[in-house]
Amino acid sequence: MARKTLSAALALAACSVVMTPSVASASPPGTKDLTAVLFEWNYGSVARECTSTLGPAGYGYVQVSPPAEHIQGSQWWTSYQPVSYKIAGRLGDRTSFQNMVNTCHAAGVKVVVDTVVNHMSAGSGTGTGGSSYTKYNYPGLYSSYDFDDCTSPVSNYSDRWNVQHCELVGLADLDTGEEYVRKTIAGYMNDLLSLGVDGFRIDAAKHIPAEDLANIKTRLTNPSVYWKQEVIYGAGEAVQPTEYTGNGDVQEFRYAYDLKRVFNDENLAYLKNYGEGWGYMSSSVAGVFVDNHDTERNGSTLNYKDGANYTLANVFMLAYPYGAPDINSGYEWSDADAGPPNNGVVNACWQDGWKCQHAWPEIIRMVAFRNAVRGQAVTNWWDDGADAIAFGRGAKGYVAINHESGSLTRTYQTSLPAGTYCNVQANTSVTVNSSGQFTATLASNTALAIYAGKSTC
Repeated sequence: MARKTLSAALALAACSVVMTPSVASASPPGTKDLTAVLFEWNYGSVARECTSTLGPAGYGYVQVSPPAEHIQGSQWWTSYQPVSYKIAGRLGDRTSFQNMVNTCHAAGVKVVVDTVVNHMSAGSGTGTGGSSYTKYNYPGLYSSYDFDDCTSPVSNYSDRWNVQHCELVGLADLDTGEEYVRKTIAGYMNDLLSLGVDGFRIDAAKHIPAEDLANIKTRLTNPSVYWKQEVIYGAGEAVQPTEYTGNGDVQEFRYAYDLKRVFNDENLAYLKNYGEGWGYMSSSVAGVFVDNHDTERNGSTLNYKDGANYTLANVFMLAYPYGAPDINSGYEWSDADAGPPNNGVVNACWQDGWKCQHAWPEIIRMVAFRNAVRGQAVTNWWDDGADAIAFGRGAKGYVAINHESGSLTRTYQTSLPAGTYCNVQANTSVTVNSSGQFTATLASNTALAIYAGKSTC
């Protein structure tokens, strides 16, 4: 989304049963469905992280912040106000972007680009790449004829036309129903594809008619490329996330909202049928997360400031078979508008304010677990009726989470073959007997995870 005020206005959580229409192309292709979202990392830093951490850990994808020339300013949301489609933003130029894609591919990591095509800027000036612009006039790209006639802010989410033709927090709204606009957006995306990009997150997709996005996608050199669309669910709203599943994955915001409520105030036992059982979209089309760059700032989800609740929610997400997960990896902030430290240069994780959640021990150790158990259903669910849960993933893995205030010792029933396994959460050995059972003690707010193929720590 464009900025803090936008995300605050749109973060509307509710639970409701929805219908899922037919699906065209969805779910990240390949054997690894986990994405590290390196928010506002510059492209040189992303490249190094692909080589040093993401590839070796088993991440399938890295998502990078928008590669387009944008308005000047130190705030993070300047990246979401493009003024041209040149790769000339604060995070790097075309050469550094191309090098990042090549380096990540060499490390076995595919690249998803956060893509801003709903709107342009809110004001006038000179962009980060030297382009002069005024609102509704972007020389060589768009003129006033290419924008929607409604020049007032979106004000009524019960009115489809208002949501999709008026201006998101005052940003110039492109008329994506026009031939020229569709062709130009497709041209930008095709340029990114020519550089090796593997997928797109469509920012503010809710404000673009699904049929317009479908038309744009048909114009791509790879029309089946992975798409992940930002469509925030709102009860009773005119535009619903399920309208977009024909184009690809859709981000399921209710998943993150409800995880916050469960981990903060309710019982983890309620998570037994998480996903479709809670009225969410089909797992095969859902993009999920514990937090993203908008929600960590507007308070609608957990974030890095929430300690064990946040960490364990990420462990649960990676262990449980619903949707394709994103791990949000950003930086410390007290001012929700503040841009990235060092203009996006990450010299080292956990320095200069960079939080590097994707590399937190409890989280990164679940990446290989997720890859190992992919395709396996939940088995052997156990809970104490409150905040301790455990479940298997067929005969491939088993996880336990103790969110109680005290330690827990018990014998767990699994479907794993007998043998010795490494509890990757603590780097300790676990022995499963011939009946598929093991006994373990979990301290308060810790987890256990074992999986086939990982016998030694």
